[in-house]
Amino acid sequence: MRMYDIIEKKRDGRELTNEEIKFFIDGYTNEEIPDYQVSALLMAIYFQDMTNDEQAKLTMEMAESGDTIDLSAITGIKVDKHSTGGVGDTTTLILAPLVASLDVPVAKMSGRGLGHTGGTVDKLEAVPGFHTDITNKEFIELVNKNKVAVVGQSGNLTPADKKIYSLRDVTATVNAIPLIASSIMSKKIASGADAIVLDVKTGAGAFMKELDDAQNLADAMVTIGNSVGRKTMAVISDMSQPLGNAIGNALEIKEAIDTLQGKGPKDLTDLCLTLGSQMVVLANQADSMESARKLLHENLMNGKAFEKFKVLLESQGGDTRVADQPELLAQATYKIELPAKNSGTVAAIVADEIGAAAMILGAGRATKDSIIDLAVGLVLHKKIGDTVKEGEPLLTIHANQENVEEVKEKLYASIDISSSTVETPLLIHDTITNE
Repeated sequence: MRMYDIIEKKRDGRELTNEEIKFFIDGYTNEEIPDYQVSALLMAIYFQDMTNDEQAKLTMEMAESGDTIDLSAITGIKVDKHSTGGVGDTTTLILAPLVASLDVPVAKMSGRGLGHTGGTVDKLEAVPGFHTDITNKEFIELVNKNKVAVVGQSGNLTPADKKIYSLRDVTATVNAIPLIASSIMSKKIASGADAIVLDVKTGAGAFMKELDDAQNLADAMVTIGNSVGRKTMAVISDMSQPLGNAIGNALEIKEAIDTLQGKGPKDLTDLCLTLGSQMVVLANQADSMESARKLLHENLMNGKAFEKFKVLLESQGGDTRVADQPELLAQATYKIELPAKNSGTVAAIVADEIGAAAMILGAGRATKDSIIDLAVGLVLHKKIGDTVKEGEPLLTIHANQENVEEVKEKLYASIDISSSTVETPLLIHDTITNE
């Protein structure tokens, strides 16, 4: 078998066999196939697409190219959740204890983040003492005992995907749906979950700016998951403005605490209930989305979800006092309000630009070596559709530097106030099950 023939076959729009896909992944992972040939194949896939069978095989070969996590020792159906990213996306911090409070095992493998704010691991480490560097044995024991644990990603998880992604990044092939879908799903499958819920974002702050593209990606990932024996569902959710109100690591922990006590922002709460309902149904703990949502809402209101959050913190070394005293979290030196320049209705809050402003403050990483300031960030006081009076604060800047003029300029340029009435954006655009 020759890589040349595989490239030629895909260039001409023909379907690759399982053996050809395995040959390509094995050869590239083992450095037997050069970058230039893989670049050619990636470009052929970009233009010619892949069938459902090809995508499923590509996903499984990448999942099996390195470490895979065996969670079979955990009792019950293990459900994982993945978000394609966004600004103020605090859902994992809420969903893990919320879903676990219904005795659904949530064995969450998370990573650190590049971009606007840190990843789930960075956010949790805003809690003093909390750590995710636990062994697989400890991880499994904690999930069996408490129904929830969070572990940092393995260094050798899906090495084929890491190599291919680096090449996609420099060959203008990042936006190919088969390559995005197989990349995401290979990591979820290697992480050992029995069922997967996907939160695919669309809008200005999302990777997929257009709804059609987000729907195509969600459909591809759900199809892959179900075809390889993982029960999979997806939600298309809005990211035209930041989710919730907080953007920044310690600030998002505080917002998660509020939400777990039933006092969180409506959009963040609604999305967590929607995603959580899918997780509960896939775990066979409810027979409908409606009944699952009711059970989850009850546990937000009766304190069970909040107590499970405390259990998660305590079991992994975190200071549980922050749950009742969030002021113990890292605090920024300066809290600076951004007043509205005119009265009207908030018509736009450009999510990715708001995220970029938070990153300038130090809330995120520009490079993998950047050091995150866990205390800084932004807290919105107005969202799209809200009325505002001139001089009223649009948001509060939490900074560890007094001069934030660059941040203010970016924020003002990213928030539009209109004299017309503006409707609140739809939060859930679509649900995909492929049933």
